[in-house]
Amino acid sequence: MPQVLPAPASIRNLPSWLLGRAGARGRGLVAAALAEEGMRMWHHAVLAAVADYGPVGQADLGRAIALDPKDVVGILNDLERDGLLTRAPDPKDRRKNAVSLTPGGRAMTEACTARAEAANEALLAPLTPAERALFLDMLHRVSGVRTR
Repeated sequence: MPQVLPAPASIRNLPSWLLGRAGARGRGLVAAALAEEGMRMWHHAVLAAVADYGPVGQADLGRAIALDPKDVVGILNDLERDGLLTRAPDPKDRRKNAVSLTPGGRAMTEACTARAEAANEALLAPLTPAERALFLDMLHRVSGVRTR
């Protein structure tokens, strides 16, 4: 078995490097949990966004989760093929498609959300509840992601 070297001293305390490592660990845990439902991370992100905002326009959906429009279309095609969502003309603007969950899509979203939450529990297990609250508050501030 190859020797695992520690992170280089010059980067191991950089917040950007630590955030990247924590992010990679979190993505790995969530990806593995979602795979148990046969779901990929971006597909779950799209389902979760449609659950929160739907019916929602495709362009608005892509902007909400910071996903390239070409990628949004491919993921929507997959999810529609699997019967998890539908696209129909937007009643507010018939030139656009509005995306909505099907009952199966809502059930899949709930199952995946539960699995993602469990994975995030595992990620944050080393922290006390008070540390988790503070950590999440700090992540929101550093990332610029609003809590609403």
